[in-house]
Amino acid sequence: MSLSYADKPWVKSYDKGVPETVEVPDMPVHQLLEEAARSHPDHVAIVFKGRKITYRELNELSDAVAAGLAANGFKKGDRAVVYMPNTPQFVMIYYGILKAGGIVIATNPLYTERELEHQLADCGAETAFVLSLYYDKLKKVQKDGHTNVKRIIVTNVKEFLPPHLKVLFTLAKEKKEGHRVTIQPGDMAFQDFLAAGKQAPKPNVPVSGDDIALLQYTGGTTGLSKGAIGLHRGLVANTKAAQAWLTDCKVGEEVVLTSIPLFHSYGMIAAMNLTVSIAGTMILIVNPRDQKDLLSSINKYRPTIFPGVPAMYVAINNNPDIAAGKYDISSIRVCLSGSAPLLLETKQRFEQLTGGKLVEAYGLTEAHVATHANPIYGENRPGSIGLPLPGVESRIVDPEDGGKEMPAGELGELIIRSPSVMQGYWNMPTETTNTLRDGWLYTGDIARMDAEGYFYIEDRKKDMIIAGGYNIYPREVEEVLATHPAVQEVTVAGVPDPRRGETVKAWIVKKTGDPTTEAEIIEWSKGQLAAYKYPRLLEFRDELPKTIVGKVLKRELVKEHKEKEKAAVAAD
Repeated sequence: MSLSYADKPWVKSYDKGVPETVEVPDMPVHQLLEEAARSHPDHVAIVFKGRKITYRELNELSDAVAAGLAANGFKKGDRAVVYMPNTPQFVMIYYGILKAGGIVIATNPLYTERELEHQLADCGAETAFVLSLYYDKLKKVQKDGHTNVKRIIVTNVKEFLPPHLKVLFTLAKEKKEGHRVTIQPGDMAFQDFLAAGKQAPKPNVPVSGDDIALLQYTGGTTGLSKGAIGLHRGLVANTKAAQAWLTDCKVGEEVVLTSIPLFHSYGMIAAMNLTVSIAGTMILIVNPRDQKDLLSSINKYRPTIFPGVPAMYVAINNNPDIAAGKYDISSIRVCLSGSAPLLLETKQRFEQLTGGKLVEAYGLTEAHVATHANPIYGENRPGSIGLPLPGVESRIVDPEDGGKEMPAGELGELIIRSPSVMQGYWNMPTETTNTLRDGWLYTGDIARMDAEGYFYIEDRKKDMIIAGGYNIYPREVEEVLATHPAVQEVTVAGVPDPRRGETVKAWIVKKTGDPTTEAEIIEWSKGQLAAYKYPRLLEFRDELPKTIVGKVLKRELVKEHKEKEKAAVAAD
């Protein structure tokens, strides 16, 4: 008898206590916060640089955000942008927008003006909440006139710091680092907005699980960023599935190291919504690359759960202060690693240092977010993304016709059906039709399933690069580099990098006689692309290798790069 995907062979490999499916209540996402505030009002929800905010306070602050929005004419279905890193303001604004019946657009602070403008224009948001550090950039985009942004509420990172750190920040860092800004007429300071919201009536907006909660933007193979439409039901479903996967999760007791960006769907679900759903405590980390802050926070606040990306765990593994015993990281019990392949060496070393479990998971913005994970306490198979989470169905199909199921062990396209799968792409009906078919999400990833239901990704989406946990689409980088006056032809691909997993490399054919150097083009690209996207490596060539029909042979270039690197190592 042949193995059938419909039989869900993966269920037999689940940890004891993990259900085949989870019940998805018909509730809005913000009800998770309201329930935590009712059951654990005095429990600490957020720790930020030593400042503690309880669930009662967080719920009341999000109520004030919702009331402030309603008092300014914000209606159900309106969109609002949250443009800031991991701060208490992000959390209260996120839930406040949802309580007002709005749709959240969480924006990456690393975006350039060009990238930010596209997203704002596409979503049509009239309201934006911004950290003061990024206020001037947002104002410039607003003045260009291609967006609908009318209301800007500006917050400063110091507003929720402990008193002594607030004073130090004001004296030593605020002006120097660009946080001190002059708020222009028509815009509002967040503290004034909150004060007004506390005096306004709390909006009573009916929100169901079928209402839109989120437009989460992802890269596109065409170079255009796409807004994946997330329903309240879908976000709640993924939160509940993740909670079910953590079989020893203790409500009201877990402490979650929240260093993964909340503006990314991974952080939003696995760090923020999951923590709130179990009335846990979030330890907010603004910059995950600040190893001193990260390790000091682990040492002091004793997190039990640490969702992250491989680059974070690699950095901790290689930190000399860990080897010297300066920090105690043994409180960490469970880590879900996503966004990039997790090397066995990284997993084993981190588990040795912490005594906890680090397992590889997989997800997509279009599925908001996790769909597969290795068992926390069961068998982890090297190179596997693990098993479909409760309520997730997975199949491997013929990538050519998209319908024929491939036998276990054979390669094909991974498709997924789950309550958390997006409704579609905002304003992109053709892309939606191509990606969603008969209720299935076609991932574009080439994968296989073994006899026990473990899945393996063998090739990432087309040419997508994953550097330091960030998804980068070569087409977008190519289009930007092509605008440089020295560039005649360009192609971009990912090449191995010991720190970032992959990094961006560009191969360029210059216009005849142009004197521009490789370093000059890289420096120029920094102003055109987010910091994680610009090419770290660049090579000039007389011509690019191509097929007979003119398609650039990227794999040949990547292979050549690897061979040169290997030869260089051998020569040393």
